[in-house]
Amino acid sequence: MWKRSWKAVAAGVLALAVAVPALTQPGTPLAPKPATAESAAAVPITGTSYAANLTKTDADAWLDGYMPYALARGDVAGAVVVIVKDGQVVTERGYGYSDVAKRKPVDPATTLFRPGSTSKLFTWTAVMQQVEAGKLNLDADVNQYLDFKIPDYQGKPVTLRQIMTHTAGFEEIIKGLLAFDHVTPLGEELKKRVPERIFAPGTTPAYSNYATALAGYIVERVSGMPFDDYIERNIFQRLGMAHSTFRQPLPANLKPFMSQGYMLGSGKAEKYEMISLAPAGSLAASGSDMAKFMIAHLNDGGPLIKPETARLMHTPAGNILPGVNRMALGFYEQDINGHTAVAHGGDTVFFHSDLLIWPKEKVGVFISVNSPGKDGAAGAIRGALMDQFADRYLPVENPKPLVELPTAKEHAKMLVGTWTNSRKIGSNFASIVSFISDATVSLDADGRPLIPSVTTRGGAPRTWIETAPFVWQASDGHQRLAAKVVDGKIVRWSVDDISPFMVFDRTPWYLDGAWLMPLFLIGVGVILLTALAWPVAALTRRRFGATLALAGNDRKAYRLVRGFSWLVIGVLIGWAIVITGIENFEAHGSTDWLIYLVQILGAIGFFGLVGVAIWNALRVWTGKRGWFAKLWSVLLVLSAVFVLWVALAFKLISFGAAY
Repeated sequence: MWKRSWKAVAAGVLALAVAVPALTQPGTPLAPKPATAESAAAVPITGTSYAANLTKTDADAWLDGYMPYALARGDVAGAVVVIVKDGQVVTERGYGYSDVAKRKPVDPATTLFRPGSTSKLFTWTAVMQQVEAGKLNLDADVNQYLDFKIPDYQGKPVTLRQIMTHTAGFEEIIKGLLAFDHVTPLGEELKKRVPERIFAPGTTPAYSNYATALAGYIVERVSGMPFDDYIERNIFQRLGMAHSTFRQPLPANLKPFMSQGYMLGSGKAEKYEMISLAPAGSLAASGSDMAKFMIAHLNDGGPLIKPETARLMHTPAGNILPGVNRMALGFYEQDINGHTAVAHGGDTVFFHSDLLIWPKEKVGVFISVNSPGKDGAAGAIRGALMDQFADRYLPVENPKPLVELPTAKEHAKMLVGTWTNSRKIGSNFASIVSFISDATVSLDADGRPLIPSVTTRGGAPRTWIETAPFVWQASDGHQRLAAKVVDGKIVRWSVDDISPFMVFDRTPWYLDGAWLMPLFLIGVGVILLTALAWPVAALTRRRFGATLALAGNDRKAYRLVRGFSWLVIGVLIGWAIVITGIENFEAHGSTDWLIYLVQILGAIGFFGLVGVAIWNALRVWTGKRGWFAKLWSVLLVLSAVFVLWVALAFKLISFGAAY
């Protein structure tokens, strides 16, 4: 649900750290939970000619050799993996603990995991059921289904098709997305705050939990029943998913089966996460139940939707960024080894999951872990599992070495610069995070693109080989990078993992941290030294019995400029506390007083410092002051202007605690 986490959103990080950390988890049982009778009965797999070597015996041997070691090295408490093929369960395996303190092993048949944003696939399926029923139109203004209004963007409304392809144009919202005590009713939550639309609809993939929740609310309204009830009656009951729920808190009959969530497998169990925008990620489900859902979609929609509807949901469409993976309708494309899967991943704070199905090959895989582990181990574990699965059972036909184009160095130079992730906040103070951590592209020693935020699983920079015009292939795996060229300039790029729902656009020059950040830091340094010089000079004069050799307006300007310098430094410290606390979902709302305080004091401080610094400089330059005082007065004016520029550009001067 919290796809790639707040830090990834903020920093524009394209992939989680992917090295399996070197920390053994003591005491965790690493033998898998025995397969259930259902999976054992599925040993003889017949049907398509694809993945002919995908048998229970082979899959179990592979998984049992990989998963226990990966969990132990990553300090992850437990995991579930299920594989389906041709309408049957190949295998379902539980590893590690669902409750470390009680030494309770993961049971793939009954242990509930939180698949996060993978929940969206159930919401999209519900939407398409209502489309089939004639109650919804994918291309109609969604306002006709709502009891409140989503504002137009330059006269253009939001449609369900745009919502399902993450192109409605909404900015990200963070505050209150997760809760640990209670959640408000869905409609009430959606009406609290409608996010700004910052892109023209249909033009820019920008992942949106709010938009998905909006679709769930529309299902609720047109069906005439609460969303939770609708999913239970029209999906869970049809598939026999007895260990699944969207309800929050968990129903009493399912609580005993819920896995604990952990930061580290060696750490303490955490509170149960509740999702305020429930249709975007509140599902709790067992591995066996997720297998049933995959089988239904691989069976042309099974008992859920019509075959033509399933094909529509599974068919990648659009061409916003040619050369990399695209959105389908709710699902997103994952082209691996020439075989097209459709997929959805998901992350809460504690649970991390991926679901991939190959419709043509009738094969599917689901993995969920109950801890992020050390150094982002969860991302490495699930990413490597999916890559290894594809290479083992759906390998590339007639593999050939990568051949680099003669244009490689020329085109790589065109990528150099600063880039902003489309999944961003643009209307409030949290936009400062883009300034802190926009993605940068430079060149490596061989003249190829160097992107620090896109690394191998070992943490090293990826080597990119241009194999088609403005399409690069990672030398170490399946990942592709593609760029869009307009009027001879690259204006957008992305990589396969996120390209269906996030892209990088060139940062406008006036927001470009490449030049603005150094000047901002120098400015803060000058202001800080100015502030510190006041007490230091006062103590020095006291020590030697001297007096301040300034009088009248010169003395007043001297004191004002230093007082406002202290005010600005205090405001910046306050903003640092606010921004670093954004990741603490449980604390959301507790710092609202600080947000309002630094907004009020910041407006006074940032503008006031510019004014008094200019006045001080005029007094210094028209008086009989030394060259250092004159030089410093000019530096202080420039510093105050640069800091004010950043404050205005990134909404630090604003009023409101929403983010």
